[in-house]
Amino acid sequence: MSFQSTDTVHSPGHAELLRGSGTAALLVNDSGEYLLHLRAANKPIWRAGHWCLLGGRLDAGESNDDCIRRELQEEIGLVVEDLVPFRTRDTVDANGVLTNRVHVYLGTLNRAVHEIGLREGIQLRWTRIDETAALTMDPATMATLDEHRRLPQPLLDGSGMPAIVKVTEPDEHRDRSIVGAHLVLVRDSAVLLGQRHPDSAFAPGAWHLPAGHREAGESALACMVRETAEEAGLTMVAEDLRLAHTLDLLDPGSSTSRIQLFFTASRWSGEPRVLEPERCTQWRWWPLDALPESLVEYTRVALRAIARDEPYTAMGWS
Repeated sequence: MSFQSTDTVHSPGHAELLRGSGTAALLVNDSGEYLLHLRAANKPIWRAGHWCLLGGRLDAGESNDDCIRRELQEEIGLVVEDLVPFRTRDTVDANGVLTNRVHVYLGTLNRAVHEIGLREGIQLRWTRIDETAALTMDPATMATLDEHRRLPQPLLDGSGMPAIVKVTEPDEHRDRSIVGAHLVLVRDSAVLLGQRHPDSAFAPGAWHLPAGHREAGESALACMVRETAEEAGLTMVAEDLRLAHTLDLLDPGSSTSRIQLFFTASRWSGEPRVLEPERCTQWRWWPLDALPESLVEYTRVALRAIARDEPYTAMGWS
């Protein structure tokens, strides 16, 4: 997916068009390098596997200033004293409809990467503008860096608001969904669930079905067979799997949808074992009429739908 950055524009009152949905920190060192943040891949998060600016969405009732300070504390444990509003970055779709707004703050940070304690994501790096061509960049982040290279000073309109940088999704843009495979294994009216590790990025401590995302070149059935063997040591073949439910899921605050496929198995061999203790701490058979309270919510929705023999559920879409 590619984006085209349009001209910077001034628009008094533009802050009323859309409530601020997020903030980002454009941190620059004295060598003119930018601090970029590599987001985790293969996770149901925005811009998975891309290099982005630090930042995040506003909490309810939170100001932009408070949000960016909180996000930097949560992500790298630092206070950047000279943060100032730099630009407002608006993403619009191919029809010109505003889809996202990020308030970008400019600040100075002179600290080696190994001295910065990254608390979220995979990696930090100081990056020259010419190095970005070799990285998997978030296109909106790239537009922000280009804007800073063009005009490195904060630019305010007549009402004191940062000027807008528009980032336009091209006509050929198409949404793509992450595909997940889930195993609904039932024995003696009980379903197999695993308790997720308390340090898991997704649903820590909650109970969940054996599941995973399919890899490149892999069918959903092959993914299910592989994940079940890797996670729980159970052996089965694709021919013994049946699609029981499809859940079309959009998580709150996420721009990436997921197609969650739920399979049942007519045969399998082995007893469940904890083979990935960093992800799952225990396996347990739970009666279908007495499921745990701390069950992943979309899993609960899918199990109820399967009990009613419903083939499809849409969840999280307005």
